[in-house]
Amino acid sequence: MDYKDYYKVLGVAKTASQAEIKKAYRALAKKFHPDKNKGDKAAEEKFKDISEAYEVLGDEEKRKQYDQLGANWRQYQNAGAGGQYGGRPGGGFQGGGYYEGDINDMFGGGGGGFSDFFQQFFGGGSSAGFGGQAQGRSRAQKGQDYQAEMDITLQEAHDGTSRLLTVNNQQLRITTKPGVADGQTLRIKGKGGPAAGGGTAGDLYINIHIQPDPRFVRQGDDLHTSMPVDMYTAILGGNAQVNTLAGQLKLKIPAGTQNGKTLRLRGKGMPHYGKADQYGDLYVKIDVMLPTNLSDEEKALLEQLRDKQAARAANV
Repeated sequence: MDYKDYYKVLGVAKTASQAEIKKAYRALAKKFHPDKNKGDKAAEEKFKDISEAYEVLGDEEKRKQYDQLGANWRQYQNAGAGGQYGGRPGGGFQGGGYYEGDINDMFGGGGGGFSDFFQQFFGGGSSAGFGGQAQGRSRAQKGQDYQAEMDITLQEAHDGTSRLLTVNNQQLRITTKPGVADGQTLRIKGKGGPAAGGGTAGDLYINIHIQPDPRFVRQGDDLHTSMPVDMYTAILGGNAQVNTLAGQLKLKIPAGTQNGKTLRLRGKGMPHYGKADQYGDLYVKIDVMLPTNLSDEEKALLEQLRDKQAARAANV
């Protein structure tokens, strides 16, 4: 059995952080997901390898054990990859010595559908340990956790929405609450892989991706936008219609509003996730629009206003 380099599968360094591993996994999973590569067996196998690698490297404890195994893999192969290593049946590696006990205790349960390499070292069930002797018992194991991606709009994130996703050949309706965040992961219990030995089914993790919106920029639960206002309204004050994700609202423009000034609308941002009737704020940046194609009369009036302003400033 060949050693599987999970770091190479995900294209990350062995020193990669958990965040870097997760980012690499999500990018590859999205690229090779079976729903986007229907009928492509190579992509399907690649997706399985990616999922298997993340199952180990995405779990800090499994990753530590895998790194220990990798450092001793050559010794293990030379020992016969199943024969007695160092004269101790069932002996694993820990540093330069031994780990006493079942290989399944060393690495924890794994999910079905993975490679023989994974099954032997991370989900062996009743298979033999390093000593090569069957343990003679069946261990209940949790099924494999699945990952899926879900793209929604900012409007759908504001209102809440649902999607029909096909995961492991079963169609599921996934519903999001109002205020879900970009990058948030939703856990659907029991919708992962089937269990072995009477254990519980795995879980389904949905990674949420919110598409950019041309009108708003989201910062936490606050929204930021800009709104054009004509020069006369900015100078004299008045009302203007502003777009929000809940519809149009009347915004009062104070007299003498400067270009670039930001007005705040309380409670008109994104809903707080899982908290009814609590919202962030909407910040509206004012873009003062200057008039164009002025007539001679209009220019003359503006010149008079300019001169009056200059004279008043000189007398202050």
